[in-house]
Amino acid sequence: MTPRLLALLAGLAIAAPAMAQDIRGLEICTAEKAMDRRTGCLQSNVEFLQQALTKQARDMQAKLAEANRELAAHKVELAALKTALAKLQQELADLKKVKPEKK
Repeated sequence: MTPRLLALLAGLAIAAPAMAQDIRGLEICTAEKAMDRRTGCLQSNVEFLQQALTKQARDMQAKLAEANRELAAHKVELAALKTALAKLQQELADLKKVKPEKK
């Protein structure tokens, strides 16, 4: 068994007593009397959970990538706004210098 699978099973063992929640697609393996059928049932549950976990990881990775693209766009926009603000502040300072000379 891979370490990832062991971690998943350990997580399920810890969380199972605390949460009595039905998971759509998960089979109840305790009803099986034959050990080979029970083992097959557990293996199918593990495969199902691995697929669900992989899908969630892909979805979260896509959301993270989108957030990073949005952050980069905001940084570019912020830099443009800072440049425009600096230009306007410089123009304002130039106008204040010119105004006292007229009096």
